[in-house]
Amino acid sequence: MQTAFIDTPTGIIEIKGSKNGLASIYFCDAENVKVSKEIPDELKAAVTQLQEYFEGKRKEFTLKLLPEGTDFQKKVWRQLETIPFGKTTTYQQMANQLGDPKVIRAAASANGKNPISIIIPCHRVIGSDGSLTGYAGGLHRKKWLLEHESPSMQQSLF
Repeated sequence: MQTAFIDTPTGIIEIKGSKNGLASIYFCDAENVKVSKEIPDELKAAVTQLQEYFEGKRKEFTLKLLPEGTDFQKKVWRQLETIPFGKTTTYQQMANQLGDPKVIRAAASANGKNPISIIIPCHRVIGSDGSLTGYAGGLHRKKWLLEHESPSMQQSLF
């Protein structure tokens, strides 16, 4: 497993993966984290695509993803990948699309455990009232990402 740290408008991001695919992307808040001087070959495509995303040149990612989680978590993460760039959905809508409105809390929990930030767009899930509910990377980053994707603020799927 290779690791790289890149600087972005939302702070330093840690990227982990191998020749088999991308395992994680996390925001780093530790002050002693240094940006990688050299990017491992296995991570160059991910770094390039993330840079293009932050520059406003990319709306979709074409990377092989290998997130680790339970079957239910992976089902939720696959559902997240269907939310289009510049759109949002709610936790309730996610639960409904998963086939059971009662799984809203489990879907929200799986959303919060997403190991591949930005590329699996968990930031596109908001509260039913339009509020920016929890985000593992911090609400300030969620707000930034949503505004980056749709400067006139979000058009919702609902």
